[in-house]
Amino acid sequence: KDIEYIRSYYYNKKELTRFSSSVGKFVGFTEYGVRNAADWNNDASELIAMKAQKEVYCLNNVQSKYNNVL
Repeated sequence: KDIEYIRSYYYNKKELTRFSSSVGKFVGFTEYGVRNAADWNNDASELIAMKAQKEVYCLNNVQSKYNNVL
């Protein structure tokens, strides 16, 4: 329940855009990133795919990663 999926896009060590499963949409941090975020947020299939990544990647792997840390 406390797991958050984050995918960030960087260029030249600057974060341009980020998707966070807790927010549920893309957020832009630069002018270019804001334009990309707006385009991606208007694409329903892109948002559905990103929201599904939390369950596909995080929830299926959290136990094994947690056990490796301990």
